[in-house]
Amino acid sequence: MTTASVSQGANLGLPQALSKAQDASHLPEVQEMLRKLAEYRLGIFMPHMHDEQTGEFQPLPDQIMQVESGLEVSFQSAETIANQADRSLPVGWVWREGGATPLAVCEMVQQETPGDEQRAIKHKMPVRN
Repeated sequence: MTTASVSQGANLGLPQALSKAQDASHLPEVQEMLRKLAEYRLGIFMPHMHDEQTGEFQPLPDQIMQVESGLEVSFQSAETIANQADRSLPVGWVWREGGATPLAVCEMVQQETPGDEQRAIKHKMPVRN
């Protein structure tokens, strides 16, 4: 998907903080940051969640993390995820209190195979029948 194929219309209905983020994504300095991040295969994303009743966009609260597990996304307490750090691989960060803070994680599982000194770490997948 290229930027030409993504709607870049008005930010109708977005909360002010998310509208600001959408607008900023087009600024030259943000585009330059994105270019530099691309050298490391990193990108920029807009931390958000959705109202469970209406589906409306909402800024992601500071104490909540986005968690992908079994190919599904949920939103959980950052404290809960911090207590499960051995099962979580950070995949998104924000700058808070002078440092990078994980904001999105993927739940991982470790697979032990006979004779391996290192365990393979893989994304937790849904259980299929």
